[in-house]
Amino acid sequence: MPSSSTLKHDLECLDTRAYSPRQWSEEVLRAYHRVARSFKGLDGNRLRKLHDWVLAPLTLWPIEMCDALRDALASWSDQKALTEPQRLLIDLLPEPPDETACEIVARHEREVQSGIYEHVTGKSAKYAQKEAELKTDPEFSAQWTRIKTAFKTKRHADHKGVIRRTMGTERNLRPEWPSRQPGPQAAFQTAFDAFCMRWNLYGMLHDEPLLLKLAVNLTPFATMIVIPSYWSFDPKRDIRWNEIARLHRSRARSRQGAVLKEGKEHRRKLAQKLQKLVAVVMKRGLRGEERRSFLVAGLGLAPETSDRTLRRLRQEFRAQA
Repeated sequence: MPSSSTLKHDLECLDTRAYSPRQWSEEVLRAYHRVARSFKGLDGNRLRKLHDWVLAPLTLWPIEMCDALRDALASWSDQKALTEPQRLLIDLLPEPPDETACEIVARHEREVQSGIYEHVTGKSAKYAQKEAELKTDPEFSAQWTRIKTAFKTKRHADHKGVIRRTMGTERNLRPEWPSRQPGPQAAFQTAFDAFCMRWNLYGMLHDEPLLLKLAVNLTPFATMIVIPSYWSFDPKRDIRWNEIARLHRSRARSRQGAVLKEGKEHRRKLAQKLQKLVAVVMKRGLRGEERRSFLVAGLGLAPETSDRTLRRLRQEFRAQA
């Protein structure tokens, strides 16, 4: 897992490897290292776990880790102990992603922040063609002009001049709809969302359309592939499946599946049976080839099965014990 012994190294990691944004985490990391030497016991281990989560890529955060660490440090400073709800929260969190996963995800995170997906989706000729058509479409220009006439669009832009549509959510749930208050803001957002739906947009940058791309994004819970509705999808040419698999496997390291499960169960039974056969071998005093042949026959394996395979089965038995 990502860890360091000094704040300087923490902040270098934040700058060079795109871990959690420095402006979010610097203050809480400084607070952590001011009192880190006083940590002890299980609560100390819990605080270190939160610290390592703060250093993980923001993409993988399931909760706001800086707030969680800040609250935990406040409890530690007051009473040298965490509250029960804080302990529960930290214990429920999985272990922070390891160094390899952080490096892979952080590299992808930097590309995504720049709007670059070609490392996982290949060439962007379809996107470029659609974007060129959009910019010269008189109907698009006319509709955007109507929106600017009806609403003061600059009020809805961020500091970069970007206006974003309402973001989609998992399973297309819309929790923000019931809570959207009537008024100018809601009226603009509703009209703008319809406009973005019509033209397949993520949003607008001043007067420039931000066309949706074929994208691959990580969340704390899943790997998401987004194919824009305008895209004529070719699974063989439009997706670099090996790169996506590498990105996804950064968190799902172990192999899975029904066949693999059956194989593990078969090896487990063989390992248990081998242990019983070894006891017989030792009792009879068998050695060398005679010993190997007896074990292989007793397990029902091929006659050419090597001693190495038998040793692995014995190691597996010890691991199960």
